[in-house]
Order: sequence, then structure tokens, then C-alpha cells
Amino acid sequence: MKGTLWLAWRQQRATVLVAAAVLAVCAVWVAFRRADMMAFLHDHSLSLAGCKGWDAEECTTGGAGGPELVRRVLADNTGAIRALGALSAAVPVLVGLFWGAPLIGRELETGTTKLALTQGAGLRAWFASRFALAAVCAVTCSAVLAALVAWWWGPVSNSLDGLYWYDGFIFNATGPAAVGCALFGLAAGTAAGVLHRRTLPAMGSALAAVVLVRLSLQVLRPEWIAPERRVTPGMTPKKYVGSAWSTGEFGYLDKAGREYPISHYCQTSGAELRRCMAEEGFVARYHKVRPAGDFWILQWIETAVFIGLAAALIAATYGVLRRRLV
Repeated sequence: MKGTLWLAWRQQRATVLVAAAVLAVCAVWVAFRRADMMAFLHDHSLSLAGCKGWDAEECTTGGAGGPELVRRVLADNTGAIRALGALSAAVPVLVGLFWGAPLIGRELETGTTKLALTQGAGLRAWFASRFALAAVCAVTCSAVLAALVAWWWGPVSNSLDGLYWYDGFIFNATGPAAVGCALFGLAAGTAAGVLHRRTLPAMGSALAAVVLVRLSLQVLRPEWIAPERRVTPGMTPKKYVGSAWSTGEFGYLDKAGREYPISHYCQTSGAELRRCMAEEGFVARYHKVRPAGDFWILQWIETAVFIGLAAALIAATYGVLRRRLV
């Protein structure tokens, strides 16, 4: 390691080592807690095969009292998984604040940028080495944390009153979107540092950018894909929601397949419901959900958004630097 990359490592190694230490602690903690959880499931011959969904029809277990034992496992682990998920989801903000904002902003604030560029290092190599090292480390940290959350959550995923794939502590903390968001956080922080040329204001702008984009995507998330319409003829018992994400849209269908929301029609049950459906000419009921398989589609959509925004910010940041320093 030499040249601009060596310089980048010298200046960022403290942050890299702290991040590595935090990851090591998290990995040991998750390994211990998950092993304890799996041992409990094995010792009590518990299977969560039939426990998927808050309205699961039954829990397939090894004996009487199984559902209560499953809920005990969930109660013992959900809070801790949620905490790890919160840390993973917070990585883009932390990266933007404490890695991206000072990455170039501190150099501009202290005036050491010009000194570095007079030592035979070109602007492109200097910027690329600094950002590349930070990007590799940020992406690695995010990927490892996301994998730890998914590994721990996997055996009890989407079960009874536990955590579901569409929960923010899971969706924002696992999958490629979490990694893409970390890269975006770094790019946003770096861009803010170059624009402000001061670390503290850059940190504020980076925080605002990451939070705003993530909240915007969370609001838009239900709109990316049309929900699945589940239809049950007549008074046939409705299919269990299971691991799907309910939209809250229920209603009735007539012979032509037109939808009539339950908020306006037949808000009854039993014989009253049967009579109301007959009077209104309804032949079936519907319920709109987003199946668990949509997780990966939504993840890749948001990943593409984050990477696209990061690429645009990186290009813009280099352009601004070039105009100011060359």
C-alpha cells in the first residue's frame, strides 16, 4: 500500500478499526444469542412451520403447549433482533455523519487539501483512493450487519407476533437495500462536506439527506408493486394472511368482478352478511395483500434508487472539487 491509498488508510484507519471492533462484538453476541435460541427450539422439539403469520391456523410443534413456547422464544429474541436491526438501519446515517462529512470536508476546512495535491498526487487519484477505501469499508460493515440480522431473524421470521419482512427493523436492516443505503449515506456526507467546506454543517446536511430519502422511499414502498387480490367465493372462509403484508383493503365482488369496499357495504357477519351479500348481488369477497415474495423485488428497486443517487452525488462532488481546486 503506497501513494494516495496509503495516505487514505493512515487518515481513516481509526474509523476502520473502530467499525471492525463493533462488528466483531456484534458477531459474537449474535452467535451466542442465536445458538441459545436454536438450542431451545431443538430441546422442546419446536417447529415454526405452521406458525407463519399473525393469523396462523396452527403451530406445528412437538407437544402440548407448543404455541406458548414459540411465543416465549419470540418474546426472548424479538427485542434484541429489533435492536440489532435498528443499528443496521442506522449505519447509513452514522456513515454519512462520521465518515462521509469529514472525508473531504475536514481537509477543505483545515486547508490540507492543497498541501496533499502538491505532493505529486492528482485530484482524481486523491479523491478516488479516499472515497474508495471509505466505500469498501462502509459497504462491508453494512453487509455484515445486514447478514447478522437476517441470520438471527431467519428461524423465527414472520411468525405469530414476531417481526415480519415488511417491518422497518427488518426491511431497512437486511438485504441489498441496506448496503445501497450505506453507500448513499457516504456519498451524501461527502457531497455535503465539499459543499459546506465545514464538518459540522456537513453532518447536519448528511443527516437530513439520508433521513429524507429513506422516509420518502418508505412512503413510496407500497406503490412500487400492485398488491395481490385474494378472492374467496361467497361465504367461503377467507385465506389466512400469513406472511403477507395486508393493505387493509377488504370488500366484495359482483359477478362482473367490480370491487365494493367493506367500509361502505355489508359490515356484518354470519346470516346478516349472507343476506346483505345476496341483496347487493355480491358473489365473492376480496382482500388485497403483498406476498412475502415481494420483499426481494422491493429491495432491488430501492437498491437501484440508492446506488443511482450515490453515483450522481459522487460525480457531482468530484465536479465541484475539480472546479475549486484545479
